[in-house]
Amino acid sequence: MKAAIIAAGEGSRLKSEGIALPKPLVPVNGIPLIERLIATFIRNGITEIACIVNEYSLEVKRFIEQKHFPITIDFVVRTTPSSMHSLFALATHLRDEQFLLSTVDSIFHEEEFCRYLQYAQGKASLDGILAITNFIDDENPLYVEMDAQKRILRFAKKTNVTLRGEKEEWVTGGMYVFSPRIFNEIDVVLNRNIERLRNFLSHLVENGYTLEGYPFSKIVDVDHVQDIRTAEEWLHENPK
Repeated sequence: MKAAIIAAGEGSRLKSEGIALPKPLVPVNGIPLIERLIATFIRNGITEIACIVNEYSLEVKRFIEQKHFPITIDFVVRTTPSSMHSLFALATHLRDEQFLLSTVDSIFHEEEFCRYLQYAQGKASLDGILAITNFIDDENPLYVEMDAQKRILRFAKKTNVTLRGEKEEWVTGGMYVFSPRIFNEIDVVLNRNIERLRNFLSHLVENGYTLEGYPFSKIVDVDHVQDIRTAEEWLHENPK
């Protein structure tokens, strides 16, 4: 399977808290976010990666190129207004087969990621399998409402879904396995001035694409300095 990494954000919140490094190079337990991600992908059978960086973070591209990873890593250098536009900029690398998409700042357990990838590869008939988590520590999470089979019904800023008498809250975790069929919607969403990846996901569901959620125990989204500490403490306490 191919993978795509969105590493084109500015990391403005980390910068405002005193971290001058580009976000993809911010270390967690001494390993830069993007290096951790690529190494995990390679260990789990990813054979090719396409990565988008912005024009002001060329040191990220140089860093990866100097690592000499044993697979092909293609770069797109473009400053985009949103993660949705970053995905579309990578489309030419991803149109052939089912692919993994990840933001650069998700910290997760590799064993869970391995199971997720294996599960998704057996679900090629679906248009997307989204990593979801009930660890909610974000100022603007995207909630996922699903049926009993984890088929995604809608996305929301807040969820009111109750299953089996208990409220279950799940949010997206920054990783997605998509069918290239989703790129059939590029012209439509751009003509409708749809922005942001979360709005694109809603568009897919509303237009009949089949998306499913895959639960992870915990995914930490690194947006703030405190998130780095949270991720490091969690990885230390739960090394597997």
